[in-house]
Order: sequence, then structure tokens, then C-alpha cells
Amino acid sequence: MSVQKESAFELLKKLEFTRTAGSKEEWKALKILEEELHRMGAEGNIESFEIDDALMPKATLKAVEPEEKEYVVTGYQCCASTAKEGLTAELIYGENLTDVNLAEAKGKIVLVNGRVTLPMYKKIVESGAAAMLSMSGTLLDEVERTDLPTRKIRKNMAEYGLIPAAHIRIADAFELVARNVRKVCLCVENTNVTSTSHNLIARIEGTTVPEEIIVLGAHYDSVEFSKGVYDNGAGSVLLMELFRYFRNNPPRRTMEFVWFGSEEIGLQGSWNYVRTHKEALASCRLMVNIDVAAPVLGFEHAAVTGSQSFEQYVDYWTKIKGYPVVVKRGTYSSDSIPFADAGIQCINFSRDGAPGGAFLHSRHDVIQYLSADSLDRTRTIIQAFVEEMGNAVVFPVPKEMPEEMKEQIDRYLFRGKWACEES
Repeated sequence: MSVQKESAFELLKKLEFTRTAGSKEEWKALKILEEELHRMGAEGNIESFEIDDALMPKATLKAVEPEEKEYVVTGYQCCASTAKEGLTAELIYGENLTDVNLAEAKGKIVLVNGRVTLPMYKKIVESGAAAMLSMSGTLLDEVERTDLPTRKIRKNMAEYGLIPAAHIRIADAFELVARNVRKVCLCVENTNVTSTSHNLIARIEGTTVPEEIIVLGAHYDSVEFSKGVYDNGAGSVLLMELFRYFRNNPPRRTMEFVWFGSEEIGLQGSWNYVRTHKEALASCRLMVNIDVAAPVLGFEHAAVTGSQSFEQYVDYWTKIKGYPVVVKRGTYSSDSIPFADAGIQCINFSRDGAPGGAFLHSRHDVIQYLSADSLDRTRTIIQAFVEEMGNAVVFPVPKEMPEEMKEQIDRYLFRGKWACEES
């Protein structure tokens, strides 16, 4: 194994711990990355920003009719609290929230399938529901081997109003519906706070075209329970290796490397960068994002958020170079979105796990399913692509975002005509 592969994988091992947005552990991860920059004689700039947060909510759920039974739930962060004695109301199964499902929801607690999106939340609030329950997992889960995540009412949801909300295992949701539980008592005690998260930024000035900038990014935070090496310690490490390479091989164009905080709670680090770096953004010709990498079983993936010609160029380029990359065009749910929304064409590189071969957002995101070889194969592809972009005689990617892609971005953000519709 080469020294470069070994050092990259050793850095990934250092990041194998849960590091949620705004936490002490997220700051610890940032300092590990900063120290790696220092080891190569480089400096990074740490930029802080505030995030809407909450203490871990206290929540309980008890079936009242036809018989009493308690269920384990987690309260939503930033939701409304119930009275101290709880909210006792009729439970209805709202399924996928059709108008018929919600016709009798007023004053009741609504149980909904899966994760609650912005349009779903809006429909629940506008139905007059007193509270909501969401569910996750599978009916095959073993309690001792799975975790019950804490969901959050994000700022764009809160604009429609706040109601008490909790999250339940799908096995317990199944029991509530199968037993025809008619009435439940939900208690949620939520305390909102403001936390601080950070971006780490390092720049390599271009040698001959410094006024043109390529931004390269990866997020370093994780979700709760997860060790976050696949998502996205691996991307953070790849970004570090790219910085190391281009620091020793300066490109014609300027490259700005950004390790984003708080991606997992709504791309907060990248939204903050776009808001506060207008000058760099005006000169930015391309955004390259890396999110998830290194599984032994998986495939190389490039998602182009931009023009059809850019997608075709990437597809041709990978074939000419002999890189086995699945190239697709569309939005990609990661830190490239704020850049794309600002009109900058983006490419998102990843090594996605084969079905069952890697695990997102769970306790099973651990390093034993990853390898240094897989990590380095992805590095080779991204490095070659970025080197070609950074040293092109004339930059080949137009700066304008096509209209049809702008519509896809609006749809992803549930904006405009998509505000009330499911994506």
C-alpha cells in the first residue's frame, strides 16, 4: 500500500466518531482536519455560523384506548411542546397524507408513513392536526441492533406553524395500527437553543488565471449514532488529499477547499458559505463536491447539476480515461445545492455502496466496510478531473445554469410551484 493511501486511511480512522451539527464532537473533527493542514505547512481559515438547534427533547407516548401501553419515541427538535400532562387525543393513521386521509385530522394526532417532508408537514399543519407521529426502520429490525433517530422541524417547516411531533419505530407503528389504537397521550418537552458550527477553508492561488475559482467541498459532520466514515469522513479525507496534491502541483486556476459543517441538518455550512462569499462566488466557475466514498462493494458515481453538454463531457471523459463512472444529470442532495441555486454548475463525486454493502445514517456506518484501495480509486478519478479543469486553456463549462435545471433545483428546495407538491 502506498504512503499516500496509508496516510489517507489513517486520517479517516481518526474521524470515526459521531459528530453531529454544532456539537463538541463536530468541533473536534474540525480541529483534526485543521491539524492535518498544519502538518503540511498550510493554514486554514475557520468561519463560524449559528444554527437553530434544540436540547435533546423529552418525549413519551402511551396508548390510552382500547388498552394502555407505553411506546418508546423521540421528540422532534424545535417542535412545539405539549402541556406537562401531555396531549391526549384520537390517533389517526394518515398514511401518505392524501386529502381523504386528512379530511378528519383536525384536533387529532396523525401517524404518517416515513420521513416528513416540507409539503407533508404543511399539509398536516393546515389540516388542523394537534400533533404528528412519523416512523422509520423496517418490520425486521431488532431493537437492540437499531437506533431511533431524533428528527427536527427545520426553519422552512416552522414557517407554517409548530405542533408537537415525535418519531417512532415502524414495528411500534405497526402495532398501533394493527391493534386499532384509537386514543393516545403524547408528551413532548422541547427547548430551543442556538448552536455554533464551522466551515474550514483553505485556498491555493492559481498560477496564471487566479481570477477564476473552482470551489471543492465536502461535509465533515455526521448524524447521531453514526460513526460517519462513509458519510462523509471519506469525502473529507479525499478533499484533504486533493489539497495536498494541488499544493504541491499548483494549478492555473485558484482552488478553494471548503470542509462544510452541519450538512446533515439542511446544508447549513454551504448555505452560509454562499451567503458570505459573494466575491468568490462571482468568480467561481465550477463547484466540485464529494459526499460518500470508500466502500469495498460499490460503484463510482458522478452527478452533474448543470448543462446537458457538461454531463456529456464528463461521460465522454470518463470513458476516454478508462474510469468506470456512472454519470447522471440532476440535483444531488448535498452541499452542491446552494452553489447550483446561485447559478454555478456543479459535479458531485461519490463511491456509492452496493445495495447492502454500505450504510447511510445508521450505527452501521463504520470503517470495517471501507478500504484504503476503494478510497484511493475515487481520489484518482477526482484528482484527474479537477486537474484538467484547473489547467484548461479555456474553461470548458459555461457559467449559466440551464432553465430546466433551475426548475429541478426549485423542486428539490420545494420552492415556487413545488412548495405544495411532493418531489
